[in-house]
Amino acid sequence: MTIAKKLLSPLTIVYVVFFFFSLHIALPTYINSTFLQTFVSEKYIGLIFTASSLLAIVALIIVPKLLRLVGDYFATALFLVLEIAAFIGIAALKNPAAIIALFLISQALITLISFDLDLVVERYSKHSQTGSIRGLYLTSANVAWVGAPALAGFLLAGGAYWRVYVVSSLVLIPTLLLFTGALNRFKDPLYRTIHFKHAAGLVWRSKNLRSIFLSSALLSVFFMIMVIYTPLYLHEHLGFAWGRLGIMFSFMLLPFLLLEAPLGRIADKMLGEKELLTAGFIIMALTTTAITFVGNASFVVFGLLLFGTRVGATCVEIMTETYFFKKVGSEDAQIISLQRTLRPLMGILGPLVATALLYFIPLRMLFLALGILMLFGVPLALGIKDTR
Repeated sequence: MTIAKKLLSPLTIVYVVFFFFSLHIALPTYINSTFLQTFVSEKYIGLIFTASSLLAIVALIIVPKLLRLVGDYFATALFLVLEIAAFIGIAALKNPAAIIALFLISQALITLISFDLDLVVERYSKHSQTGSIRGLYLTSANVAWVGAPALAGFLLAGGAYWRVYVVSSLVLIPTLLLFTGALNRFKDPLYRTIHFKHAAGLVWRSKNLRSIFLSSALLSVFFMIMVIYTPLYLHEHLGFAWGRLGIMFSFMLLPFLLLEAPLGRIADKMLGEKELLTAGFIIMALTTTAITFVGNASFVVFGLLLFGTRVGATCVEIMTETYFFKKVGSEDAQIISLQRTLRPLMGILGPLVATALLYFIPLRMLFLALGILMLFGVPLALGIKDTR
C-alpha cells in the first residue's frame, strides 16, 4: 500500500506530466524554423521567434491575474486544451498567416504551462528535498528532449511536417488527462505581484548576481540562435536529410542527460562554480565557431561539434543554476521571478540581432558571431566569487 501510494503521489504524477509535456515541446523544436521557412524567407524567420517571445512575456505579466481569478488547476487545464487545438490547427491548415498566428499563440501557451507546472512542483516540494525534487523534475524533461529529435526525424520522412505536429498534439493528451485526473486537489499558493524594476536593481548592485544573470542571458541567446538556425543551415544549406539530422540532434543533447548531475557534484565538492563556468563558455565559443569553417564536413564531424557545443552549454547551465540558487533563498521571490523571464527576454533580442546580421553576412558566419559572443562569458565567469 505504501509503495502504491508513493508511485501515485502528486509529485510522481507531475514528473510523468512534465515528461509528456516536454516531449510535446521537443518534438517540433528543431524543425520549427525549417517548417516556417516554407512560408517566410530565411532572413525573416528570427522575427517570428522574436514575436513569439514578446507574446510570451506579455502572457507572463497577465497570468497572475488569471491565476488569482480561476486558480492554477483550471488555468493549466485550459492552456493544455488550447495548446492541443493550436497544434492540430498548425498540422491541418494551409493558410500561412493562420499557421504563423497559431505558432505564436502556441509558444505563449507553452511558456504559461511551464510556469504553471513550476508552481505545482513548488507547492508539492519540501524545502529539505528541493534539490532532489528539482533534479528528478529536470531529468524527466531531459529524457524526453534526448529522444525527441530522432523521433521527429523519422516522422519527417518525405518532408511531411504535419506528422510531427499531429504526433506532438497527441502526446499532450496524456498530459491533460493525468493533470486533470490526478492533480485536481491542488491548492493554490498566494500569487503576488512581482516588481521587476526593484528586483533588477537588487541584482545589478550585486556583482556576483549580475555576472550570473548576464551569463544566463548569454546562454539563452545561444540556445535560441542554435535552435533556429542550426537546422536551417544543416538541412537547407548542407543538405542533411531529416532522418540523419534527428539522430545527430539526439546525440547532441546527451550531455544534458549525462553530465548535469555529475558536474553539479564536482562544483559542490571539488572545483567550485567559477572554473567549470569558464570552461563551459570557452568550449561553447570554440565549437560554435568551428561550425563556420568545417564546410561540407561529414555527419560524424558535425555530430561531434554539436555534441561539444552542448557539453559547454551543460557546464554553463548547471553552474549558473547552482550558483544562483546558492545565492538566493525563498525570501528572494522577486529575484527568482526575474530570472525566469530571462529566456523569453533573450528570445526577443537574440533572433532580432540575428535577423539584422543576416542582411550583411551569410548564414554560416552567424555561428562565428555567436562563438565570439560566448567569449564575453569568460570574464563574467572569472569575476564571480566561488561559493566553496
